[in-house]
Amino acid sequence: MRGTTYIEIILFLMCYSVVRGQDIHFSQFYNSPLTLNPASTGLFQGDYRFAGNYRNQWNAVTVPFSTVSLSGDMANVFGIDGIGVGAMFSHDNTGDSKFTTTVFNLSGSYSIRLGGDKTLAIGGQAGFTNKTLSFDELRFDAQYNGLSFQQGLPSRENFSANRQTFFNLHSGVRYSQQLANRRQLELGLGLFNMTKPKESYFNNQAIQLDRRFVADASYQFDVSSAVDLIPSMFFMAQGTYFEYIVGARGKYILSEAVGAKQAAYLGVFFRTKDAGFITAEYDYNNWHFGLSYDINLSTLRQASNGRGGIELSAIYVLKQLKMNAEKFKKCPDYL
Repeated sequence: MRGTTYIEIILFLMCYSVVRGQDIHFSQFYNSPLTLNPASTGLFQGDYRFAGNYRNQWNAVTVPFSTVSLSGDMANVFGIDGIGVGAMFSHDNTGDSKFTTTVFNLSGSYSIRLGGDKTLAIGGQAGFTNKTLSFDELRFDAQYNGLSFQQGLPSRENFSANRQTFFNLHSGVRYSQQLANRRQLELGLGLFNMTKPKESYFNNQAIQLDRRFVADASYQFDVSSAVDLIPSMFFMAQGTYFEYIVGARGKYILSEAVGAKQAAYLGVFFRTKDAGFITAEYDYNNWHFGLSYDINLSTLRQASNGRGGIELSAIYVLKQLKMNAEKFKKCPDYL
């Protein structure tokens, strides 16, 4: 019983740190373009893109933490090259406190051709975030009678609210270069929570959501006629917290036939002092599917038995057929 209590306390403190310092993000950061960087909006080969991400973790320890994100964006809006617009919705539910975070953002970007196959994109994102918290299943010091916890005892905590809604702004810049047919470089920098919105359940105006800095990079290159290697990195800093992910995926081209393009991916990544995760992905024509599993390497691994979280992703890119008008010359009447 005492061991279980310690685990609950640790998880509650982790939840609190998430409330204070971290935004929603995914292990498969490269498969969630609009949460990765606003400048990614409309930056793809096609006309419309739809993405979905789902994450579930901590099943072995407590009430599962689950996150879902849906987004859609379009390129060359109104026929103007370089203009991209999009929308993103995400919902996160964590632990016994039923702490939920719901985000809705609109984003826009403008990309500039720098010559050759080099592209520089700048983007912005704006929207609203709603957070709610339930105290019903939480336990506090005042509810301990010396022998056990009694849920009916008052918590003696002075919470002024259990929900809040605030406006937020994000920005980003992204550089991509197509070096060859199967060689591509991508670099991104993002700044989130630019307005540092206030978020406190104690009506403390000094508590704000810290700005979040994000950097990512990837380089895809061919190592044989059918195999590509894609090393990638992701760095995020927010307040006193930081996260660093490094790893690589291998891509095996199964088919390049029109109407049946297929490729399979396997990857291994490590996240600083937290977890390692493996990925398996699959391309089929305009679809891309991803599956990853986190293996917990942190100090909580004894409670979780090393188990972390499963994550799913899917991306669909729609490419419209463009009919070219037939060019002809009108014959003179005298012919």
